Amino acid sequence: MNPAALAAAPPPRGFWARAWRHKSFAIGAVLSGALVLVALLSLLWTPYAVAEIDIPNKLAPPSAAHWLGTDSLGRDIVSQLMVGAQNSIVVGVVAVGIGLVLGVVLGCAAAAAQAAGRRGFDELVMRASDFTFAFPALLTAIMLTAIYGPGLVMSIVAIGIFNIPVFARIARGSAQAIWAREYVTAARAAGLGPLAITRDHVLPNIAGVLIVQATISFATAILAEAALSFLGLGTQPPQPSWGRMLSEAQTQMFQAPMLAVWPGAAIMASVLGLNLMGDGLRDLLDPKLARGR
Repeated sequence: MNPAALAAAPPPRGFWARAWRHKSFAIGAVLSGALVLVALLSLLWTPYAVAEIDIPNKLAPPSAAHWLGTDSLGRDIVSQLMVGAQNSIVVGVVAVGIGLVLGVVLGCAAAAAQAAGRRGFDELVMRASDFTFAFPALLTAIMLTAIYGPGLVMSIVAIGIFNIPVFARIARGSAQAIWAREYVTAARAAGLGPLAITRDHVLPNIAGVLIVQATISFATAILAEAALSFLGLGTQPPQPSWGRMLSEAQTQMFQAPMLAVWPGAAIMASVLGLNLMGDGLRDLLDPKLARGR
């Protein structure tokens, strides 16, 4: 086929064919897939035990034995980065899952209540969301750790609580638009209740928006976990964490500056990949944008 005919060929049909043609989604999917693969591989194999201390070889430069060198206690950097990916994924999945499930339930219930003329519940959900937004994940984590002590669970709870109003607002706004559609009016006239309409009509039509927001919230959760671990409120030793690796690298900035580069690069690549994939999904799931590709 000559170049002119190739250029005139129509774009491939199907979601995945369009997805891999979308540069933002393709790059984001590769970076996010690499994060998942590294975390899965670390469950089976790491170059060294993450808690193995080797003081004679502390601050060793990259070599065949230690691909990215060692830290101030002689621990292998690659092994810590690999296991640290597990924490990032666990925090992201659980915290976003908490926000997604509870937020969507509250948001859809608020939209259904407003459609039925019961504005009191809708107002209650929105004001509770405003109140929750006044306490970001970091402040919530500080409060929880002051009561229960620092740890990964408290980080997940704090980030999950912050995600609830985010998903509640998005679900409510998207669901309200669906409740105003003619086919929903017809379903109500046919005798379907709010629960059945939400299940059969609302959720399928707002799923795309929720998937995109979940991807973006996943990236935010990774950043929040790194920040909490950096402050000593998140993952506790001896479990590795990218944020704590950055914190520990502060004292060695002039002696071994690369100790801060590797976890920082891991955080940057993960967040960038998820954000790019979220932007790509937003374009791919938008019917107006999809028709133009």
